[in-house]
Amino acid sequence: MPALPPTAFPRRTLLQALALPLLAARTAWAAPPAGPWPQDRRVPGGVARLSLGPGPERPVAHTADGMPVLVLGDAIEWTALVGIPLAAPVGEAHIATQAARIPYRITPKKYSEQRLTVAPRTVDLSPEDNARYERERAHQQQVRATFSTPLPPDDLRMRQPVPGRRSSSFGLRRVFNGQPRNPHSGMDIAAATGTPIAAPLPGRVIDVGDYFFNGGTVWLDHGGGLLTLYCHLSRMDCQVGDVLRTGDVFCQVGATGRVTGPHLHWGVMLGLTMVDPALFL
Repeated sequence: MPALPPTAFPRRTLLQALALPLLAARTAWAAPPAGPWPQDRRVPGGVARLSLGPGPERPVAHTADGMPVLVLGDAIEWTALVGIPLAAPVGEAHIATQAARIPYRITPKKYSEQRLTVAPRTVDLSPEDNARYERERAHQQQVRATFSTPLPPDDLRMRQPVPGRRSSSFGLRRVFNGQPRNPHSGMDIAAATGTPIAAPLPGRVIDVGDYFFNGGTVWLDHGGGLLTLYCHLSRMDCQVGDVLRTGDVFCQVGATGRVTGPHLHWGVMLGLTMVDPALFL
């Protein structure tokens, strides 16, 4: 992926320079500045925006279990964007930089339940289908672990990749044919087969495949641990290594894999954690 434009450092005014010592005293409990970034929702499946204060260089941050954290901003104000897993326990959490431990609190959120009827073979897998799924899962885990050096653009407001109504939201507790399964890890957008899908941000194609559950699938890497996922596709008009601009069409809506009808399953991964795409719109 070619290097994205470097972060623009705004010219400091005398007032800003004098304010730096005061900014340094801010804690993670202070609300970070409003900006073109995802909404701050400190719940399971959400995103925590944590102020790291000012500094001449971009801080390096990681979660309590050592996973890298995306840090954006400039010398006046750095902000960490932390993906919170759906399985995260409610209560105190933290990230750490070279200089400090930054705490935050995860509050509860109740997600609804969704009951779906699908082809029995996609719930009670045959030995052959289960073996295929295990092979595909190992490959997908490698794709999900992508953490490229280039940082995403400072403006992370995403455009919805396809027009249509939201038919299923992130975090739903899903029951297929009466059997509980993993919560919904993306947003479903209802659209007709063949509807063009456009990149919501600049990115690079890192995976194109046809998988048992996801059907036709594409992963995009936007840099710094920010990935997006597109499933159940009827066409994938791209290949690994393609570099896309915002708005470039690269695939089409379909009804492949485990589905009840044509739609796009759109996922957003931040720091190896699937989070609610709605926070980026």
